[in-house]
Amino acid sequence: MSHDPEAMMTVEDLKHLVRTVPDFPAPGILFRDVTTLFADARGFRMAVDQLLNPYAGERIDKVVGLEARGFIFGAAVALHLGVGFVPVRKAGKLPGETVGLDYALEYGTARIEVHADALTPGASVLVVDDVLATGGTAAAACTLLETCGAQVPGVEVLVELEALDGRRALAGRAVRSLLTV
Repeated sequence: MSHDPEAMMTVEDLKHLVRTVPDFPAPGILFRDVTTLFADARGFRMAVDQLLNPYAGERIDKVVGLEARGFIFGAAVALHLGVGFVPVRKAGKLPGETVGLDYALEYGTARIEVHADALTPGASVLVVDDVLATGGTAAAACTLLETCGAQVPGVEVLVELEALDGRRALAGRAVRSLLTV
C-alpha cells in the first residue's frame, strides 16, 4: 500500500488553510476566505474528498453549487462523483429561462435562480457551498430545487459559522460541515 500524503492532513490542517480577514466586507465582520485553501493542492483535494465521501455509492444525479465559491467546490465534487453540475445564481446572472425564489435577508430580500431545464423531476441533488452563515441562501436554494421537483438528500459546506446558527434555517435537513468556527 502506498503512502498517501493527503491522508496525513487533518481537519485542523484544513482549518489553518482558511484565512480570516477582519473587517471585510464591513467593519466588525470576520470574513472566512477559502481562496487560500484553493491555492493548496493537498488541502483542496482533502476538502473535496471529505465533501463527497458521504455520498459515494449513493444516488446523486446532480451537484448544485451556490454562488460564488460554492461553484468551485460543487464542480469539483460533481466531477469526482461523475455527475453534472448545476449553478444556483443571483437573479439576472443566468441566460435563458430560469426559475427563481425570493427570500428574506437580515435587511431586505434577495433572489436566486436556476435554469428551468437544469433538473428533472425526482432528481437527487446535493447542495454544496463554501460557508454556512445564517443559512438563508442554502435554505432558499433547497426550497427552489424542491419546487423544481428535485430531492435534496444533503447540504455540504466547508465552513460553518456556529455563532450565526445557520442550521436553524435548515432544520430537518441533513447538513454537514467539515470545519466549524
